[in-house]
Amino acid sequence: MLIAAPQPLSAAPRRHFLAAACLSVMLAACGGGGGGSGSSEPAGNLGDLRDAQAINTLTAASISQAAAQPDSWFKGLAARYDVKTYRLNYITSDAAGRKLLTSGLLSVPVKPDGASSPVLSYQHATIFRNAEAPSQNVVASEPPAQLAAQGYIVVAADYIGFGSSFGTQHPYMEATPTARAVVDMLQASRAWQSQNQVRDNGQLFMMGYSEGGYATMAAHRLIQQTGGSMLGSLKAAIPGAGPYDVKAALDGLLEQTVAKYPELQGIVTPENLSQLGDTTRKRLRQLMVLVLLHNNQGDVVFRVDGIDRYLAGDLDGLARYNSVHLGWAPTAPVYLFHGKDDKTVPYAASTSALQALRQQGATAVSLTDCTASPADHLPCVPEYLRFALDRMGALAQNL
Repeated sequence: MLIAAPQPLSAAPRRHFLAAACLSVMLAACGGGGGGSGSSEPAGNLGDLRDAQAINTLTAASISQAAAQPDSWFKGLAARYDVKTYRLNYITSDAAGRKLLTSGLLSVPVKPDGASSPVLSYQHATIFRNAEAPSQNVVASEPPAQLAAQGYIVVAADYIGFGSSFGTQHPYMEATPTARAVVDMLQASRAWQSQNQVRDNGQLFMMGYSEGGYATMAAHRLIQQTGGSMLGSLKAAIPGAGPYDVKAALDGLLEQTVAKYPELQGIVTPENLSQLGDTTRKRLRQLMVLVLLHNNQGDVVFRVDGIDRYLAGDLDGLARYNSVHLGWAPTAPVYLFHGKDDKTVPYAASTSALQALRQQGATAVSLTDCTASPADHLPCVPEYLRFALDRMGALAQNL
């Protein structure tokens, strides 16, 4: 299913934490793969760095000033370093395994010659315009700048459909292309660091909220499954409020949709979806998307094939292609964070992930509840950021 995506709803510091919210939609028939632009595949291997461009230098004073603004998620956070930023273009692959060129932002704290830094892989939440992607929106108020100013080398993938891959369908909640975009960006950033004598200290952290939490777990799973030096470097992952168990997330979306549209009440339940007639299923799909992505205009096309699998009762496909909490046991600590009142991504998505990861053999997985009142999706963002910085700060060296 294709969705013409809407514009973000609030000020710049909040954009990267907005989950998919509701829209004026344009739906197309379901397709396979990743829906590229039709151009030939780039030569090279996944994770190859193609080129890099310097963007700007953000001063510590400007970053601290941005954090002091009334609408900042980083209230009270003082920058320690100036930050130099770069746009990296690199090779990744879509859901069909086709290689494509995409991009991301590398934010480097300005430290004395020879100093090293831990690496932080930051995954942004759902955005709806290309101009809001990390490498397209390089300002002091955004998370990559705020986090890099604390002493981390921050690596932020734009995701497929943004930046250099703008015009390609964004594979929303599709595990493999989401994970590949993040891990391949990390590989490309390593190449850039080597070429430019920018040292890291061998520590890797991962964090992200909402879709960014989902992307964090997807990428962590890929790193765990493939092994190598990246796994040895990973010290902790801090996913916040993500739809890791996509069935649990869509059960919550269905409940919201039925509550909002009385015509569905008494007709639609999670148990009878596969028995619905074509007309009812098409109408239900349209209404679920309307609840998922709020009424604004955007310029990025979303693929949401998970909804179609869900409505067809294809739970095996949903588990295989969409959910990211199954089939692995992380060895690095995983610090989940979520609010019990979350109406955007159900809290059950995190409790399900916690239970599954522990049953699969993970011993260092925890879930911390947001204490905001209400503990809803956006009100919990500032607390999540403090939580992530505290968890990383207890382990990180050379900040």
